[in-house]
Parts: sequence; structure tokens; C-alpha cells
Amino acid sequence: MPGSEPENTHSPPPRSPSFGLGVLVAVTLLGLVVLIALNPKMGYEPTTVRIPYSPTFLEQVRAGNVTAISSKSATVNGTFRNPVRYPSDAATPATAFVTVIPEFADNNALIALLQSKGVQISATAPSTGTPVLVTILVYFGPLLLIVLLFVWLRRSSGLGGGVTTFGRSRAQRVEPSDHTVDFDDVAGIDEAKAELTEIVDFLKDPDKYRRLGGRIPRGVLLTGPPGTGKTLLARALAGEARVPFFSISASEFVEMFVGVGASRVRDLFKQAKEAAPAIIFVDELDAIGRSRAGAIGGFGGGHDEREQTLNQILTEMDGFDPSVGVIVIAATNRPEVLDPALLRPGRFDRRVAVQPPDTAGRRKILEVHTRSVPLADNVDLDRLAATTPGMVGADLANIVNEAALTAARRGHDVVTMPDLHDALEKLVLGSERRILMSEDERRRTAYHEAGHALIGMLTPGADPVRKVSIIPRGIALGITFSAPEADRFSYDRPYLLGKINVALGGRVAEELVYGEVTTGAQNDIKQATELARNMVGLWGMSHVIGPVTVISEEGQLPFPGASEVSPQTQQLVDEEVHHLIDDAHEQVTHLMSANRDRLDSLVEALLEHETLEQDEAYAAAGIEITGTTRVLT
Repeated sequence: MPGSEPENTHSPPPRSPSFGLGVLVAVTLLGLVVLIALNPKMGYEPTTVRIPYSPTFLEQVRAGNVTAISSKSATVNGTFRNPVRYPSDAATPATAFVTVIPEFADNNALIALLQSKGVQISATAPSTGTPVLVTILVYFGPLLLIVLLFVWLRRSSGLGGGVTTFGRSRAQRVEPSDHTVDFDDVAGIDEAKAELTEIVDFLKDPDKYRRLGGRIPRGVLLTGPPGTGKTLLARALAGEARVPFFSISASEFVEMFVGVGASRVRDLFKQAKEAAPAIIFVDELDAIGRSRAGAIGGFGGGHDEREQTLNQILTEMDGFDPSVGVIVIAATNRPEVLDPALLRPGRFDRRVAVQPPDTAGRRKILEVHTRSVPLADNVDLDRLAATTPGMVGADLANIVNEAALTAARRGHDVVTMPDLHDALEKLVLGSERRILMSEDERRRTAYHEAGHALIGMLTPGADPVRKVSIIPRGIALGITFSAPEADRFSYDRPYLLGKINVALGGRVAEELVYGEVTTGAQNDIKQATELARNMVGLWGMSHVIGPVTVISEEGQLPFPGASEVSPQTQQLVDEEVHHLIDDAHEQVTHLMSANRDRLDSLVEALLEHETLEQDEAYAAAGIEITGTTRVLT
């Protein structure tokens, strides 16, 4: 549930926005000063000019235009009585000059000439305009630049702020008074909530368990697909127990400097122990908790910073005092890649599976997310929950939000059922694209989608067809949307074969009508092939292969140690996949040929209306639905 984030009193002090600009200005000024110091011409006043000893200097002395000179070694600086343009085309007359006396010059004659003209002579050279600060910067400037660069790098990498903030934890701390989420805000995952209830009781009344020698789990690992509510459940647990809640993502521990992650882990646990009883929540634990054996997926490799951080977490959880009252809750959607040391008793003792909700759970989730949304009288949340199998809490929240945006865009005062349906279709199927299609392409698309729909209607046990449309959505030129009447948690062989048949229905319709196929069946073929391959190599539904697993769940790659699967077995898998696809293609072709009139009727209705809802589509195909029975008319 949305809420304001509390101030993180344990975070490093915020960086000043002007710090980077200040460093840039300082470096620029330093560079300019050094440039002036190293360029002799830039060190003099604008009215000073360098003149040759002869004839210019001697001529100006004889003419009585030199008032004073000072010398240091062979260099002579002086001032003119009247400004002189040198060279003659100079833009500004010079009032001072500098020259060099040659070694072979007659100094005695020069001194006599100067005295006769009343020129004031000094042996101390005047300042050339170069400040002492510039001289210091010339020698110490590079060192200053290095120091400034080091400070900037520390600040930009988050290590600035002094020694006291080096390696401090970045976890957000939520105080008990700031909790805005409790178990009432978590719906659809009642089993997970029930498993965490005793943890809430322990945090509220630890003596109830300690008097019988009981020890609460040190760590709880929440596993499940993304969006099922693992983070929300952890926040609700802290809100229900009314204890401080430290939340951090595992990726925030790891930095470019080795050892920083371990330091942050130590600081996090120190803060939690000081605030005990408290809850530490680490999201995406797999970012630092991957197996150190390097055997997951057949790939190896190490990461010193990540492994040091993981070792520190293991050490901290081992050093827990059961009476402290600090519980670590972690979440991941990939528990299979975690290091075994994390999962052993004494660390993450308990694993709570947070699975996608069933129909009743989705109904409760929709109720939670529509609390602040004005709904029309025609909104049926039960019907919406039934048409969203497999969706998780995040998906349902997105549907409600999209429906509210759609209703506002249409000028509605309340959210209606069509708004919710359109939001569901937009998120599942993509946004409508009104592109200009030729009549031939529209008709071909209609036959393709009608082929999918008709096979779905005629195949026993197949999911009912909910909607058929030839309006382009996303990258598809048309869609056929099917959804089961109720949630399914396991699939038998006839049901999977029916899904393969439905996937091939569009391609077969094009073959039957046009005698050739197009690229529009690409995703259909991919879906059918994946189903057939999983049936043969993963689910043991082939009499030839038998109940043997020969492919992994992630992709179609052999397990590590692929030599256990012989080339002959792999060839049998390929042959069985071809056999299933070929049989399905033959069945679909026969079924569609026998119902060609229904296919043509459905196509004409699609061309006329572009979109057919469930009742309209079945009526156009001449099929009546009586409960779960489909009757051909």
C-alpha cells in the first residue's frame, strides 16, 4: 500500500548538490593560474613591452624618455616618460618595458649615458606581476589536484562523509509509529500469513515461547514468483508486530571496493541489535547469496566482494543471541541458486512459499486495491477474478490502476466493468493499433484467428474462448483469448494436447483456405513445440522416453553433466516431439475440414464486427454452451 517513506536517520549524511560544481570550479581556476604562471608573456602588465637593447632601448635613453630602470643580472626593467608604441603597429602604447643587456655591451658607457640623462638606477628588480600564490600553486598544484580528485571520487562512490560513515549501512529504517501496512492489507496469500503469525506472537510476547525452551527461527526465506507480495508481506509482518523494520536490497551491499559490503552488513546488524526487537528485510537475496561452488547452470566464476559480503552475513546470523529478538527476513524468486550454507538450520530455518493466488485470493486482492477506487454498480469482482488465472498481486494492482486511468480518460465518474475489461486486455494482449490493412490481409487474419477459436470451441476440455478480434494489438494482427473456468494446478495429457491443437489452428486454417502459410504462425509454432518438448522430456508423457527427465526447466538445455543423456535419447526426444506435432496437425486439419462452414461463418462475423465476445463468437460458429457442455447446432 502506498505510504510516505520515513526519514533514514542512519544513512550517511546527504551530499551537497554544489560539491561537484565546487570541485569543477576549483580545478578550472587552478588550471588557469598555473597556465599564467608557466607562460612568461601572461605574467606582465598589459602596458609592459619587451624591446631590443639596440637600437630601441638606447634610442629611448638618448631621447630622455626613460625615467627609471632596475636590473637583475642581465635583465633590465624600466618605465617610459611618455608611452611608446612598440612595435609601431601596436594597439596600445606601453608605459613600461623590459630588455636584456648583451654580455659584450660596454657597461661603463651605458652607466655614463644613463646618468647624463638623469635616469634613476636600481639593482632590485620590480615585481613582474606574478603573485606568490601562483608560485606556490606551480609547485604544489599537482598535489592539490590529486587530493581534490580523490575527494570527488570518494563522494561520487558514496564513501565520503568522513571515516565515521565509511561502510555504513544504507538500509531504510521504519519506526513502529510509521508503519502503514499490516496483515489486513495483505490478501490472497493466507497460507504464508499463517506461517508468519507465530513470529508476530514471538516479537510481541517472547516469554511465551522462551518459558518452554522454544526458539524462534533466526531467518525466514520468502520464495515465489515476482509480484506475489513477498516485500509487502515482510512490511506487514513488521507493522503487525509494531517493531523497527530495516529494509535493504542485497545489491546495495556490493560496491566497487572490496570489503565495503561486509562492513555494511556488520553495521546493519549492529543497528538492528540496538533497536531489538526488530526485523531485517533483505530483498533479492540471490544478488549476494549465490552458491560459491559455481556449479549452478554449469557456469563457474567468483566475485571477491560478493563472497566476502555473503560470508559476513553467514557470520552475523551464526552469532545471533536467541534472546536478542532480531529476525532476518529475505526474499528471492530464485531459491535454487542460493548457497547451501544460507539454508541450513540456524540461519534461514524456515522457508515460506508465496505462490500466485487462487480465484478466491484474487478476489480478496482486488478488494484491497479497489478500496480507494469508486466502482460502478455493474462491476463484478468475482467475474474479473475468474478471468485472471495465474495473475499475482502486482498484476491485479496494475489492472485496477490502468482501469482508473482509462475511466478518467473517458470522462467517467466511476470505474465501470468495461474499463476493467479493457485494462485487462491491454495488459495481457497489448494496446490496440489502428493500422491500415488491405482487405485480403484482413480476411487472412480473420481466418487465422477463427481457426484458433474454432478448434478451441470443438476440442473437449480446452479452455473456453473468451474473445476473438482482428484488431491489431502489440505485434499481433489479431488475438484469440481463452481462459479456464477455474484455476488449474496440474495438467493432464489430453488438456496439453488440446492446447497444441489450438495453437496449430490458425496455421491449419490458412493452409486449408489459401493452400499456403504466412509468418503469422511463428509464436503459435513456438508455443506448440515448447509444450510438446516439455511433455516428452520434462513431464514424462511419452511412452517411448518414459518417466525420465532429459531437459531442464529453464530453457531446453541439458542438466550439468549432460553426458548422462545419450545422443540416442536426445534423438528419440526430437522424434517424439515431431510425432506429437504431426499427429496434432493431422487431427486439426481433419476437424477443421469437417467444420469448414462454421469456420466461414465465424470469419464473416469477424469481418463485420472485428471483435466478438464469448457468446457472440460461439453463436457465430453455431455452437451452444450449456454449463460446461458444448452443443453443435
